[in-house]
Amino acid sequence: MKNFEVYFYNLLKKIIKKKTGLHEPVFINKDFNYVKSCIKSSYVSTRGKFTNKFEKEISKITKSKYIVATNSGTSGLELALRTVGIKDNYEVLVPALTFVASVNSIKFCNAVPHFVDSETSDLGIDVLKLNEYLKKNTFKKKNFLYNKISGRRIFAIMPVHIFGMPCNIIGIQKIAKKFNLKVVEDATEALGSKFKGKQMGTFGDIGVLSFNANKIITTGGGGALIIKNKKDYNKALHLSTTAKVRHKWRLQHRNIGWNIRMPALNASLGYSKLRNFSKILIKKRNLAFRYRQLFKNTSLSFFEEKKNVKSNFWLNTIILKDDQVKFRKKILDYCNLKGIECRPAWNLISEMKIYKKNPKSNLDNAIRLQKKIINIPSGLNLF
Repeated sequence: MKNFEVYFYNLLKKIIKKKTGLHEPVFINKDFNYVKSCIKSSYVSTRGKFTNKFEKEISKITKSKYIVATNSGTSGLELALRTVGIKDNYEVLVPALTFVASVNSIKFCNAVPHFVDSETSDLGIDVLKLNEYLKKNTFKKKNFLYNKISGRRIFAIMPVHIFGMPCNIIGIQKIAKKFNLKVVEDATEALGSKFKGKQMGTFGDIGVLSFNANKIITTGGGGALIIKNKKDYNKALHLSTTAKVRHKWRLQHRNIGWNIRMPALNASLGYSKLRNFSKILIKKRNLAFRYRQLFKNTSLSFFEEKKNVKSNFWLNTIILKDDQVKFRKKILDYCNLKGIECRPAWNLISEMKIYKKNPKSNLDNAIRLQKKIINIPSGLNLF
């Protein structure tokens, strides 16, 4: 089609009436009031009441007893890996098609990202392909899994719910059980996304959420661990607060820790957002419905939910057909020039210079998908 980029832009204009970013945060008076309340208390660090209040709200939404809020999703992922016992030179299976934080968190632990391919229908890890790959390329010793080529232990798998769409988490659990792997579930984009009514991030050994400025709710910068047992909760909380021994005034530290627990000032904003979260989810799904209807009778494919899946539709997404891929650059250039921010998927992390020599499976699906994806404006500012 001639001028396909104009056609795409004009479709978006039926819903988008003004210049807009991809996912801009929206703040209401109540948000300002909670932040002011925190500032007035003078307890704006982790000693403030809002960090605990925020964690309790996350606990209610996720139906998980143990939550540790962190200063970013990235630090949360690293903390999760350390909590489940990762060691130097262990390998972690992670999709090549993901945000760089997933992979960097593994590197921060002095561990080795091992890249695997993506499933075309949900953009998560291709479970069937991974199963065959592990059968051919690994061996077990004393019930632990090892890479035949590197000789390193493969310790964990990190599934990612891309753009808020739940991946095949049940398949991931089966893989983990079969090969004795820990599951650190990257649900940083998936607060409010569910499989069979259960929140993503609650299936793995530990799940991680993100509250960056562009997420479905924001604390400015922040994350949270969803933890299943008290032992891991105590370990994660301890490590996130400089491994300080609890005491009113004595300063003593038991291990090497990090100062990465979410400050109360950030948490106060998140707490306000969480109290309105059900309405936010409804608006997000309403926007996705409008997009679905918009693209229904066109040649463009809207990224949709599978059976038993409920997405938060953090980022609404178009998956181009093979014969449309040649138009993607023009679409992105034209829409952004006209003030409607659209973006491609991330470049495959396995192609970064620092990670090019890392172990990887065949990545044919991820390579094709990366060329087909367009994220379109998804913020509540469109209402």
